[in-house]
Amino acid sequence: MSTLLDFACLDARLATHCRLMSLRQFDLPVRIGVHDFERSAAQRMWFDIDICVRLEDAPASSDDISSTLNYDFLREMVQKTVGIEHHELQETLCDALFNQLMSHPQIMAARVNTSKPDVYPDCLSIGTERVGCKTW
Repeated sequence: MSTLLDFACLDARLATHCRLMSLRQFDLPVRIGVHDFERSAAQRMWFDIDICVRLEDAPASSDDISSTLNYDFLREMVQKTVGIEHHELQETLCDALFNQLMSHPQIMAARVNTSKPDVYPDCLSIGTERVGCKTW
């Protein structure tokens, strides 16, 4: 299964004119939740991010980090957005990450999924997701 082909459902050019870059199960402690017990300590969250970067902005024409978008950007953006303050809802945190990605000039499409793996003992995780693309 190709995530890049999934993005093509939004705009076919994403599959042929972009490179997919992904960050999977980035595991961070986050102060999040509306319940009293969630306010006393950080909870573990997973962040899954996919971005479509135009090939001209990530051509890999040379084996040099300066010729592409650095993955550090994704990690640092998540860490900065999560910060140390308390977040009420996963949905608003997910939207904040998504909006930051979509404001980046090199990113043509993005998918952000946030999950809390330790909420219920009878399921892997609970989460929310945003997907979108820019107009070309």
